[in-house]
Amino acid sequence: MKRKAFKTALPYTLPICAGFLFLGISYGFLMSSKGFSFVYPMLMSLFIFAGSVEFITVNLLLSSFNPIYAFLLALMVNARHLFYGISMLEKYRGVGLKKMYLIFGMCDESFTINCTVTPPPDVDRGWFMFFVTLLNHIYWVAGATLGALLGYVIIFDTTGIEFVMTALFVVMFVNQWEENQHHGPAVTGLVCSALCLLVFGSENFILPAMALLIICFTLSYKINEGRDLR
Repeated sequence: MKRKAFKTALPYTLPICAGFLFLGISYGFLMSSKGFSFVYPMLMSLFIFAGSVEFITVNLLLSSFNPIYAFLLALMVNARHLFYGISMLEKYRGVGLKKMYLIFGMCDESFTINCTVTPPPDVDRGWFMFFVTLLNHIYWVAGATLGALLGYVIIFDTTGIEFVMTALFVVMFVNQWEENQHHGPAVTGLVCSALCLLVFGSENFILPAMALLIICFTLSYKINEGRDLR
């Protein structure tokens, strides 16, 4: 049963493996260039398992100790997982103790597969989702650890390597812009970010920008909901 679930899950995760290895290696190189031992990216990728937060954590570890700021930043950056979790409540029902790991290991890519793919009738759904999550987790940890280890033996100018996560989000933004005719949310994000950047500066604009975005989207939802009820 487990072997069949693993074989079914593996092909769905292979495209993600390529992306995770590349991003993970970049993250490992970044940590190594900042003077961290390979243990740091290995354990952070293992226990945090949130790529955007891990890239942000590099600067948090090098700056002054501010746990409240770190907590709020991590919460807002990964707030989308609240909605992921709610939508997966029914799918995770009845999978036993595997549910604990499925909750912990849910990332964007695992969510996409587990939410959209229905395994064959002879494949246990719980084990299928478990192996999808586990394989993606392994890819990320392997990439981050490999990158950090390579950082010991491959010496090159790493200036700008931290831009890899920014570049990823830019590509995602462009794809969303091209695929959707309604650009309201994208424009709102740009305006709120630019406004907070001008007011708070480049060092402190992220939290205010995310808070402002949440307020704007909440108000927009309430307004649209009121129109639908009329």
